[in-house]
Amino acid sequence: TNDIIESTLKYKTQESVLTNVPKKVLIIGSGGLSIGQAGEFDYSGSQAIKALQEENIQTVLINPNIATVQTSKGLADKIYFLPLVPEFVEQVIRAERPGGVLLTFGGQTGLNCGVELQKAGVFEKYGVEILGTPIQAIIDTEDRKIFSERIGFIGEKVAPSMAAYSVQETLEAAELLGYPVMARAAFSLGGLGSGFANNDEELKTLAQQALA
Repeated sequence: TNDIIESTLKYKTQESVLTNVPKKVLIIGSGGLSIGQAGEFDYSGSQAIKALQEENIQTVLINPNIATVQTSKGLADKIYFLPLVPEFVEQVIRAERPGGVLLTFGGQTGLNCGVELQKAGVFEKYGVEILGTPIQAIIDTEDRKIFSERIGFIGEKVAPSMAAYSVQETLEAAELLGYPVMARAAFSLGGLGSGFANNDEELKTLAQQALA
């Protein structure tokens, strides 16, 4: 029995799924942290850098926050203390010419920046490959309407939802959906601007916070 379990659970080393392993990878860092905010992206980004170095891949990090683990001396091969905005990231790409980029270790800021760079054609322009989660998957999961449509398309159950762009539209949507409702701001992380509402007054308060 033990042999069967062991053979079933045994991990078989596979060759890299990448046809061309990049020699240099750009990591979009965790950026600034607010007081009380968790540092999970700092930690995950640090682990990503270590994993790349174990594969002898040169690491280039862009992160404006000097008080993070991933910006510690000796971790990444090269660090740029620059804002996580498309203009500065493109400058780093132009200067360093990385073969690949990791977007998913920079939190919401990193995801938004990556989507903007993709739309601007920056990655294609410099021949940078997106490593990990594809851009389209990021867009599909960030936009709640698209995500709901994708889930419905594969036959999974999903709660009915509507998009609203003003407090009045929010109240009208709630009338159609029926209370209680859950309001959540689009393109936000960690529940910012989210909550449950049982009536118009509670929903109005949530909507004002989410749309502020």
